[in-house]
Amino acid sequence: MGKFVECVPNFSEGRDLAKINAIVDAARSVPGVLVLDVEKDADHNRTVLTFIAPVETAADAMFAVTKKASQLIDLNVHKGEHPRMGATDVAPFIPIMDSTIEDCIKLAEAAGERIGRELQIPVYLYDRAAKFEHRKDLAKVRKGQFEGLREVIGKDPERVPDFGPNHIHPTAGAMAVGARNQIVNFNVNLNTTDMEFAKMLAKKIRTSGGGLPALRAKEIFLESKGQVQMSTVLTDYKTTSVKRVLDEMKKDLDPKGIAITGTELIGLTTQDAITDYAAEALNVQGFDKNTQVLETKLLKLLSSWQSGANLFIDALANTDPTPGGGSAGAVNGAMGCALGQMAIGISLKSKKLDEAKKPALRELHARLGEHKAALQGCVAEDSASFDKFMEAMKLPKDNPERKVKMQAALKYAAEVPLKTARLSCEALAGLTVCGGSVSAQVMSDYRSARYQLEAAIRCAAENVFINAEGLEDKAAAEKLVAEVKGYLAAFEPVKA
Repeated sequence: MGKFVECVPNFSEGRDLAKINAIVDAARSVPGVLVLDVEKDADHNRTVLTFIAPVETAADAMFAVTKKASQLIDLNVHKGEHPRMGATDVAPFIPIMDSTIEDCIKLAEAAGERIGRELQIPVYLYDRAAKFEHRKDLAKVRKGQFEGLREVIGKDPERVPDFGPNHIHPTAGAMAVGARNQIVNFNVNLNTTDMEFAKMLAKKIRTSGGGLPALRAKEIFLESKGQVQMSTVLTDYKTTSVKRVLDEMKKDLDPKGIAITGTELIGLTTQDAITDYAAEALNVQGFDKNTQVLETKLLKLLSSWQSGANLFIDALANTDPTPGGGSAGAVNGAMGCALGQMAIGISLKSKKLDEAKKPALRELHARLGEHKAALQGCVAEDSASFDKFMEAMKLPKDNPERKVKMQAALKYAAEVPLKTARLSCEALAGLTVCGGSVSAQVMSDYRSARYQLEAAIRCAAENVFINAEGLEDKAAAEKLVAEVKGYLAAFEPVKA
């Protein structure tokens, strides 16, 4: 299984749905990205987007959403309860599955450098990616917010950004890009309007005020509910748990008769934090969450690459129309790129390899990774294209939109495998050129990679042909068919 990271950018917009959707769509446009959650809050005027992406394209995805947010959000007119200094305010990379915090630090540096250079937004590296001790704490990085930073940047040596210009972006502000481990964003709504008490409580429980370790806390007044909210961040939920935060707050709430009217978990929350709370609250003795939680056991079994492969193969074997040949072709292409990466990666370690050949091989290795991620996206996209066609078919026959939507879905169903063919052909061309540099020990893997890519092109072509056949726009159909035939003619079969 390839390496993935979790990305949780926060945007200073929680009310305009059109803007929020445009930002989310920017993430989806990057190969391999899977959007998991979009959390909007009108009082905070903030959106938390959670997506996962392959290590190869995660920095591109973070750049894409930052660029879109900078085009749509003007901090000069932004008002909200949550502290902020940027249109994209904070952009953390978080290790999941097989990725590491070191992977995330490299991604933060790559994304930050590009954002600063191309978008002219000052970028501060924070948390595990921080270059300076005082920038590990996000609150210190964001001190003064947009308006305050605008006055001191360029004057205060301690506020010189890690990347980008030493002045504020006029509308998008500045941003923090970092690498961190999983955190829990936990809000507690209180049946009171007493902000002075809330301010005292927040200072008392947070780490910086001498309270609980690994805890940030800030008082916020919710206009829509007419009550105070204690907004907390558990930066290490294993050190300070959700239950411990609540217990500490109740020490001051109960004597005043202030009730907790509800709590909120913002964005996605790790299952461990919830399980830990349940075990603590129930005082369960001898509980082992790794062996006694059904879903955890199942996830461990299903997350192996063998199980994943078997699930897809079984899905192909059933009588459902999806996944079908188009998805299988995309899988072939992704496997061909992955095998090619392996063969090149091992060849690069060979002491016999000419140093002059290494730069081109490294470039191809990176490009194959990008193509692999894009082809992985085509697997689901191909099934989705067929589903769109079936949805159109279900419309009443007397509905004037039925035919238009069916034709549009057919065209899309031809365009997706065409994309698979194009990506596979590009990957195959790269592998063909570098054949003379591949180590003999991985020559079988190299050839297998090319076989997989050939199969991907042929499978994709068949799906282009059958869907283009149903198009009434014959000029568009001919164009699709001509392009895929070009990909079929562009490669020579691998010779053993």
